[in-house]
Amino acid sequence: MSGLPRLEELDVDGAVREAAEKVDGDTRASFLRKAGVGAGAILGSGAFFGALPSIASAGVAKSDVAILNYALTLEYLEAAFYSEAVSKGKFGGKVGTFARIVARHENAHVAFLKGALGSAAVKKPSFDFKGTTTDMAKFQATAQVLEDTGVAAYLGQVGNIKSKKILGAAGSILPVEARHAGWIRDLNDKPGAPSAFQGGKTMAQILAAVKATGFIV
Repeated sequence: MSGLPRLEELDVDGAVREAAEKVDGDTRASFLRKAGVGAGAILGSGAFFGALPSIASAGVAKSDVAILNYALTLEYLEAAFYSEAVSKGKFGGKVGTFARIVARHENAHVAFLKGALGSAAVKKPSFDFKGTTTDMAKFQATAQVLEDTGVAAYLGQVGNIKSKKILGAAGSILPVEARHAGWIRDLNDKPGAPSAFQGGKTMAQILAAVKATGFIV
């Protein structure tokens, strides 16, 4: 389809492409069946943090590995964006605090996902943020787009995850991304929760949005 990005630009090692067609087809009802045993189905961070590093060699479904690599690609983008903003040191006050804290979170997400994937982890792309990390208005607008995109990306894949441990990992990151989104919306004087419900987006939709930023070089 025209207008969609070439996965090769994001998926350097091909792991996402290998299973991308398989992971967008499940329904939210499927997710409820997988997670519906109650709160115990979503492992606490302390439990899965030590368990996930072996998933790449533990017979986990390729589609789940692809989902984690997809998440890792987005986390690379966010971590690099905030880290560059912090290193440039242009922002103080509430925006500077937001940038520093979110940079730590996103880098922690990257480290966690890379540790979980091991040798199966996709490589980090190169980025050019086109001045958005030094201009206050551009930074705040871009941060809102990235956080909203991250929430939609995770939400779009939770119903496709087969492993409860991986579901727990994604489930622990999603609410943090949602809090980031609400935080930057507050800083931007936008409604933190503009509606009672939010739908997810497919890989194709998210990758098209990422492509459209022009940040990946």
